[in-house]
Amino acid sequence: MGFNLDNTHSGSRVAPVNLHIARGDWNDLSHINKFGYNAATSSSFETVTDLSGVYSYIDAPIQLTVTSASGATDNGVEVELQGLDANYLAQTVSVTLAGSGTATTTETFKRIFRARVTSGTPDGNITIGDSQTYAQITAGNGQTLMATYTVPGNQDAYLIKFQGSQQKDQDTTFQLMARPFGTDTFQVKGQWAGRGGQINYDYPVPLKFEGKTDIEIRVKTGSASEAGALFDLILEKRP
Repeated sequence: MGFNLDNTHSGSRVAPVNLHIARGDWNDLSHINKFGYNAATSSSFETVTDLSGVYSYIDAPIQLTVTSASGATDNGVEVELQGLDANYLAQTVSVTLAGSGTATTTETFKRIFRARVTSGTPDGNITIGDSQTYAQITAGNGQTLMATYTVPGNQDAYLIKFQGSQQKDQDTTFQLMARPFGTDTFQVKGQWAGRGGQINYDYPVPLKFEGKTDIEIRVKTGSASEAGALFDLILEKRP
């Protein structure tokens, strides 16, 4: 089983593979677009997320508490959490804020890499975590902005696209970082420097990341600024 970005997936008619994936024509291939925004960059590397600093990952599986900064005002707001369960398998859970504007999952998460509002309009920021925040839906955005992803344990990921942009005309450096499962250290898989504007890179031969690998984009700028980044992955289920 395999795929060719320009032609076909094995055993199918000739058509752009990205169209087949978008349609959901094959149960072994899918796509995820991860995008993030950091509204307060600095001269030190930070992960491109709604949160400040270098992103911290969940150590052991935990139940996640979803909390609105507006408290009871946001009762009834529904939030969908996307991540991985204790076995590193994909998991999507929905909760409804109640009481003082909180809700806790009955399921445990090993990773969370996206959250979005599916009903209601929250007045305040929504944070997701326990004693530490692992994701935030900033008021007005409707979902997290996290240029982070962890490959499900039963899949492999193929990186096909990177894009980064920065607000000011100043020196900017982006890093594509990955941490294979079983290691403690992130490795640089790509690094780009520029001065303002936008950086784009397409991978004619995709970068392969095995299951349970953590992937993120980091950025540093000459002075405080704002920066965005995205990357696209094709996911292939293992036989």
